[in-house]
Amino acid sequence: MCLLVFQYDQHPDYSLVFAGNRDEFYDRPADPATFWDDAPHVLAGRDRTAGGTWMGVTRRGHWGVVTNIRDQHPRREEVRSRGMLVADYLRDEPAPRPYLDRIAAEADRYNGFNLLLGTPTSLYYLSNREGTVHALDAGLYGLSNDHLDTPWPKVERAKSTLRDRVQADDVSPESLLTLLEDRRPAPNEELPDTGIGRKRERMLSPIFIDGEKYGTRASTVLLIHRSGTVTFVERSFTNGAPENTRRFSFDVTARPGTPR
Repeated sequence: MCLLVFQYDQHPDYSLVFAGNRDEFYDRPADPATFWDDAPHVLAGRDRTAGGTWMGVTRRGHWGVVTNIRDQHPRREEVRSRGMLVADYLRDEPAPRPYLDRIAAEADRYNGFNLLLGTPTSLYYLSNREGTVHALDAGLYGLSNDHLDTPWPKVERAKSTLRDRVQADDVSPESLLTLLEDRRPAPNEELPDTGIGRKRERMLSPIFIDGEKYGTRASTVLLIHRSGTVTFVERSFTNGAPENTRRFSFDVTARPGTPR
């Protein structure tokens, strides 16, 4: 994921309203969201190269998402895939705080990442460029390839649009998918300077990226209703054109012997 916006524990009906775009090179193979054969409780897409995932949710309502960090640290090819951070969490369903504490202690095993992990009643954030686990309060948040709520133009635009949709009580999957298809680049004077040059900054500045070799591959909406119903919608794209929309809905199930 490279742009995501979400409202946590503020909507009268939903504990989570989430919308996010996964941006990646077009030639990196991936499978669309489905329940995994080797972990049937996990609903997520899958990176065919390393076996991890960028975003997913379980039947118990555990969910996670990861973005990379755009900085001047050299990329290391020998380290573990960041997508495994989400895949391991979804597969094993540990309590998110101790899981993140452990990841923070071994953060140098990965290239730069932002990691959000939640349940229907809790939400945590960790960046390995900072190293501190944060329990997030109720609120509206945005994240791209820097730290949480860094005010890049596309982050601010996505947050503002989501705020407007929530105030209008318009948080349907179609409305949120429309939010994610905003292809307007930021004005030159508002572009961040992350060391990649003005031309590339401009190409990466829209909410939806449509480049020659790199761009938005999937848009995902996740709604967790306070009643326990999970709605997960993924729209995949090929070279910027919509290809398929997959929709899932299920009720959160509790671990045997525990309340939901």
